[in-house]
Amino acid sequence: MYSKILVAVDGSDTSRHALQQAIELARKLSARLRMVHVVDMSWLPIGPEFAIDTGALSAARRGAGEKIIAAARDAARQAGFEAESGLIETETPLQRVAEAIAGEASRWGADLAMLGTHGRRGFQHLVLGSVAEQMARLSQTPVLLVPSPKVSPSA
Repeated sequence: MYSKILVAVDGSDTSRHALQQAIELARKLSARLRMVHVVDMSWLPIGPEFAIDTGALSAARRGAGEKIIAAARDAARQAGFEAESGLIETETPLQRVAEAIAGEASRWGADLAMLGTHGRRGFQHLVLGSVAEQMARLSQTPVLLVPSPKVSPSA
């Protein structure tokens, strides 16, 4: 059914839950698994008028992403599963995280993309948006959204 599963991780409890679900599904299907984290560079200020060391900020974001990917690799190994992993970056200041994930799923040839959804609603959803929702709309690859274990149906 599915032979190549891509799972996006961000270090949150919801993402760790999605990773565990992805590992279990990949194991049951004897599928390959690729774990990715997106370093969002769109937030960096551009231009000489900003007295900010964007190189240091970029390096810090990449370093944080490497730690998230390392934790995902450790979780897979502890579950007795070997998986591929990668750090990807948004390619332009306007590219959304969901676009980067969808692009990686396509590039790698995934036949299923998985990610956690926080279940935000109302103002919080409006302000923070939803990578999961954008991914479901943008992806050419089937998407499996894994709800946070903390979100109750009546919330």
